[in-house]
Order: sequence, then structure tokens, then C-alpha cells
Amino acid sequence: MMKIVLSMMIATLISTGLMMMCLVISKKMKMDREKMSPFECGFDPKSSARMPFSIQFFLIAVLFLIFDVEVAIILPMIITLKTSNIMMWTITITVFISTLIMGLYYEWKNNMLEWAK
Repeated sequence: MMKIVLSMMIATLISTGLMMMCLVISKKMKMDREKMSPFECGFDPKSSARMPFSIQFFLIAVLFLIFDVEVAIILPMIITLKTSNIMMWTITITVFISTLIMGLYYEWKNNMLEWAK
């Protein structure tokens, strides 16, 4: 019990010491206007950097990432075909593919795949 308390105290002291050192080291000397302004090829920006972002583009990008990860999951399933029970492998791949198709159908019916509205 004493070892646990001692190790927790040492961990707390080390982390607190590191945070204090980081706080002291990272102090900025002065706030310079040129250093605090955004850098765009050496020119001052003419418009706001906070432009409105297209939600539709974001949704398409997220859908692409989801399907990309699912393809990365399917590829090792093909390699395991030789070493697995064929019935269990077929059930697994059928459930996985049918879930993907149902998700794609849901997105299609809710017009999530329409680029321009």
C-alpha cells in the first residue's frame, strides 16, 4: 500500500514539476503585431480567414472516410478466407456487407449524397 502511495506522489511531483518548467520556458517576451498576424505568402490577408464551410462537403468527406475504413476492414477478411470456417466467414461477410448497403440506402434516401441542393 505504501508503494502505491509513494509512486502516486512521485508521479504527481514529476508531472507538476514538468508543467511548471514548461510554463516558465514558454513565456513569450513581447507581443509583436507582425508575429501575431496570419501569414499568407508575405501579404496581409484581404478577407477573413473564417469563411463559411460547406456542411455538404463535410458530410461527403465523412462518408468517404467511413467507407474507406470499411474497405480496409474487408481486405483482411479476404485473406482469412483460407484459414476460417467457411460458414462463419460467409455469415460475417454477409452481415458486414448488408450493413454497409443498408447505410448507403439510408444516406441515399435522405439525400445526403446530393452535392448541390
